[in-house]
Amino acid sequence: MDHLQHQEMVDIESQTVEIPDILHKGKRQVILKFDNVVYKIKTKKGGVFVKNKETEEKEILKGVKGVVEPGEMLAMLGPSGSGKTTLLTALGGRLRGKLYGSITYNGEAFSNSMKRNTGFVTQDDVLYPHLTVTETLVFTALLRLPNTISKEEKVKKAKDVIDQLGLTKCKDSIVGSPFLRGVSGGERKRVSIGQEMLINPSLLFLDEPTSGLDSTTAQRIVSTLWELACGGRTIVMTIHQPSSRLYYLFHKVLLLSEGNSLYFGKGSEAIEYFSNIGYAPALAMNPADFLLDLANGIYTDESNTDHAIDKQKLVSMCKINCAAQLKPAALEGINDSSKSQNRFQEKGSEKWPTSWSQQFTVLLRRDIKERRHESFSALRVAQVFVVALISGLLWYKSDISHLQDQIGLLFFISGFWGFFPLFQAIFTFPQELLMLEKERSSGMYRLSSYFMSRVVADLPMELSLPTIFILITYWMAGLKGKLLNFLYTLLTLLLHVLVSQGLGLALGATVMDQKAATTLASVLMLCFLLAGGFYVQHVPVFISWVKYISINYYNYQLFIASQYSDGEAYPCSTGQCQVAEFPSIKQTGFHFNLQEQVMAASALVIMMIGYRLIAYVALMRIGVTKK
Repeated sequence: MDHLQHQEMVDIESQTVEIPDILHKGKRQVILKFDNVVYKIKTKKGGVFVKNKETEEKEILKGVKGVVEPGEMLAMLGPSGSGKTTLLTALGGRLRGKLYGSITYNGEAFSNSMKRNTGFVTQDDVLYPHLTVTETLVFTALLRLPNTISKEEKVKKAKDVIDQLGLTKCKDSIVGSPFLRGVSGGERKRVSIGQEMLINPSLLFLDEPTSGLDSTTAQRIVSTLWELACGGRTIVMTIHQPSSRLYYLFHKVLLLSEGNSLYFGKGSEAIEYFSNIGYAPALAMNPADFLLDLANGIYTDESNTDHAIDKQKLVSMCKINCAAQLKPAALEGINDSSKSQNRFQEKGSEKWPTSWSQQFTVLLRRDIKERRHESFSALRVAQVFVVALISGLLWYKSDISHLQDQIGLLFFISGFWGFFPLFQAIFTFPQELLMLEKERSSGMYRLSSYFMSRVVADLPMELSLPTIFILITYWMAGLKGKLLNFLYTLLTLLLHVLVSQGLGLALGATVMDQKAATTLASVLMLCFLLAGGFYVQHVPVFISWVKYISINYYNYQLFIASQYSDGEAYPCSTGQCQVAEFPSIKQTGFHFNLQEQVMAASALVIMMIGYRLIAYVALMRIGVTKK
């Protein structure tokens, strides 16, 4: 067995590709220690139609312990539901809920400085589907690598990672998604790993990095991770049924079953350990397969008969074994002198890798590249163009003698451009929830730079479509032909669109559920529309306050002021009547004076800013460091 293991290591080392300097150069080292980690969740008992469902606490992790030192790669093995991903998420500082025990990094708790020196590769690849492989890694390099490295060097490091991970052939292909054809699943996984390798992390977590990959690709990736570990990094991964070649790369193995540890120690000593307690493999086999059989409670003897085993016995033996391995000196981590050298200094590490303006610029470029396919999609442009054309035809050459028709057109524009941008904006943040969690959890950028880049990236689309609409409808409908009136109407419409967009952003960010947010938006906008002063002119006093929070109420007033002035008359049955006395205008309480127009515009501006502030505050809970 020892000879076979030695030969495996020789074969692996001979196949390992030389790594560029960015991946070979060691960083400050991290000793990861976890002791008696317990995680509990609350679950409800009973079916859908059962009232007063009982809740019970379920333990996902049950006192797991271990330590991983620099230069080591720990692999967590276990069947589905054993708690591998939960433990990995907890060690990466990303787990919410009732987490107990001690998890330390060089003897300290998880912090923002530690977060920015930690890489985390999730099981599901969270990537922008319309960016190419090169664009994905270059944007990551520009955001995550510090300003001490020039832009040219950052791009070069991204290209080095592309070469190292064998992505050269697909570097100009889009990443893709389940609904958009792009690179293969294995290539997409390598892009995710490459994003974390770019920062040359001191501590790297990977959740099943070889899932869905062929054996050769899996071998190359794990060999690369082994080289990273040998360069002084601490690497922890979950893995599902590794081959024997991969197994012998692992410095340490943690075997989990139903949240309990069955084995923790050197991977090469696992078989010997279980043999000593009466569970020796009956024939030469992949150690990982043997360990997974034990984790599932199955042991095959020499007669090829399966026996159920007492897993509680294995748990008890593991606790004794772990207590012997984890000596007090190892549990304390590094001594005071080395600790002072390896501690991530708060003063330097707490700073962001790049400035706010750099983050904003890079994120804006990335947003525009990713969303250009939908910003001016033919479907959206055609939709606006057709609605504008139909509106222009229905109200074709309407004049002040048909005042009711003109006011109806203004209110229709207010309603249409209340709903259209609202429902577009609702999906902005829920669709990016996973990406925002991933990038904020890694300390890639400030939330403010991300938020502003998204808002600014949407402006060309949000402002150009209503401009196209009003250019068509305004002149076809025969509204006032003076340039000042047209600009007043256009600016009112653009302000209205920005307010509606802000409401959509706030609802989407607060609720983070597209169906619920859409339903809530429909109810709110219908209330605003009904309270706007066009449909109902005699509103009961006890509910009349709704109009003061209605977007359409203020927008409707500004639209009227853009077309009509105080003292202006229109033909009526008695000759000439004042526009201000027209029922649809009079009941709104609007008097055409400048002060009321300024107040209406100010109310919309306050709403535009206020809704965005609500969205920003709601996003602050996403991707925060877990204590």
